[in-house]
Amino acid sequence: MSQTVQITSPRQVEVIDEPTPDLSAGQVRIRTTYSGISAGTELTAYRGSNPYLNRTWDPHLRMFVEDSGGFGYPVAGLGYSEVGQVVEVAPDIAGDPGVPPVGTHVWGIWGHRGEAVLPAEKLRGCTVPPGLDPIAATFARVGAVALNAVLAADIHLGETVAVFGQGVLGLLATRLVRLSGGTVVAVDAVPGRLQKALEYGADTVLDARDGTAGQQIRKLTDGRGADVAIEISGSYRALHEAIRSVAVSGRVVAAGFYQGDGAGLRLGDEFHHNRVELICSQIGGVPPAVAGRWDQSRLNQTFLRLASDHRIDPAGLVTHVIPVQEAPAAYHMLDRNPYDALQVVLTFP
Repeated sequence: MSQTVQITSPRQVEVIDEPTPDLSAGQVRIRTTYSGISAGTELTAYRGSNPYLNRTWDPHLRMFVEDSGGFGYPVAGLGYSEVGQVVEVAPDIAGDPGVPPVGTHVWGIWGHRGEAVLPAEKLRGCTVPPGLDPIAATFARVGAVALNAVLAADIHLGETVAVFGQGVLGLLATRLVRLSGGTVVAVDAVPGRLQKALEYGADTVLDARDGTAGQQIRKLTDGRGADVAIEISGSYRALHEAIRSVAVSGRVVAAGFYQGDGAGLRLGDEFHHNRVELICSQIGGVPPAVAGRWDQSRLNQTFLRLASDHRIDPAGLVTHVIPVQEAPAAYHMLDRNPYDALQVVLTFP
């Protein structure tokens, strides 16, 4: 049996025992070591606001449609930040140089479950780099999300970049912007996160609570405004302030997972009068301008190489390492007291 985290209904989580699947041809069995909780996407399922709970994504129309074909509760094994050890390889692929052998630490996406059986093809290129702390490898996908947003921002050397939201994704974006040659203004409402932003490369930090971040950024740039802003918190009010902060014809990258109606977002104001370019960054694809050179695999590998080279410290964002049995309390903390934690990682026996 394998322990699996299951969201049974809004704000209700339990840890259940699931049968471990048999190993078939072409497959690999992994025993999970660490699994990071996403305080963005996963909490939308936890809170019941995720659009997939009420509608169905039609891949041909590229639209959500009103029917009952979407996923519903219980939602078992949600999660996309896993690291584990290969414990079994199907005989037909044993010895294949592209298949990680037994004992290898790998990263990937198989959800919050103690054991998983995956096609070996999904693990090609997913070996944890030598010398890298396995817990840092749980950030492979999360880091790719942040890097994708930075690529979409199209930063040039010496430009001022405002990063709205300094949770895990925002802090990673702040560091990646700095590595890209940008000057970072980090914005958040939590003093502790602003302090962390300074550690991760922000040149200036602004408290979002007084609602004047856009004006302050203009003062910092002699009235011009930021060259580009990345909004990665998923707050409509933050997105509106990001739009207010950029220069005429400036770019705003909307990288958060926005929920519900856009309360606080007023597109007739600065967006309209300053002809602001608003684009979306979403991990399902890379920015069109770089699609001939970049893909999701390169995003993952680049981020892990930066971590291996000690140019970025994802493990430094882990504030809680919690046994999987305590998963209900972990989700409750992230939902009710989000300022008490950055990255929460579950461990499995």
